[in-house]
Formats: sequence, C-alpha cells, structure tokens
Amino acid sequence: MSRRRYVAQGVPGGYRIWDNRGRRWWGDLYELCPDDLVAELNGQADPARITALMKRYRAQKRQVRPKRG
Repeated sequence: MSRRRYVAQGVPGGYRIWDNRGRRWWGDLYELCPDDLVAELNGQADPARITALMKRYRAQKRQVRPKRG
C-alpha cells in the first residue's frame, strides 16, 4: 500500500491536514477531525466535493465557539 498524500494530524487546538508531497500544512485549523475531507483528498479529489466539505467543517468550527455577552 502506498503512502497517503494527505493526513490529518492533531495539533494544539484541533487538527491540521499535512501534505506529504508538498511538505506543508494544507487548509485551515479544524476543531473536529476532518476524516471525510482527508478521504476525498486522497481519493477522487472532486473540487466541488472538497469545497462543500471545507464549508461544512468551517461552519462546525463557528458553531462550537462560545458567544459573548
């Protein structure tokens, strides 16, 4: 089995996606592990599906933050 290009790694504050080929972080910091997004990046890499998954994980990130007031 070949080595995966994208992997989710735990970092302080959540998860980041590491690009093994480019040797750099890809995307945002996610509070929840983006398993679906990593699977799509390593699989068919459909741009529309990747965009939808990124929007979903960003929305989850915004909902988790406590409100001021």
